[in-house]
Amino acid sequence: MSDDDLPEQLSKTNIALAEWAARSASESDALIERFERMGYDVRDKSVDEVTEILKKPPTKPAQG
Repeated sequence: MSDDDLPEQLSKTNIALAEWAARSASESDALIERFERMGYDVRDKSVDEVTEILKKPPTKPAQG
């Protein structure tokens, strides 16, 4: 893999991780709570909405 491919590969990996995390969160109140504490507004959202939210930086400051 060349250095030119790294940003594209990182983007694909981040998308896959966001999708996996969203599916996992749909089955775990504890994971939803963790994402909320990290600053992601994911409570009461669909899996597709959580996926899109997790592809971006948190919108709120993280809580201790």
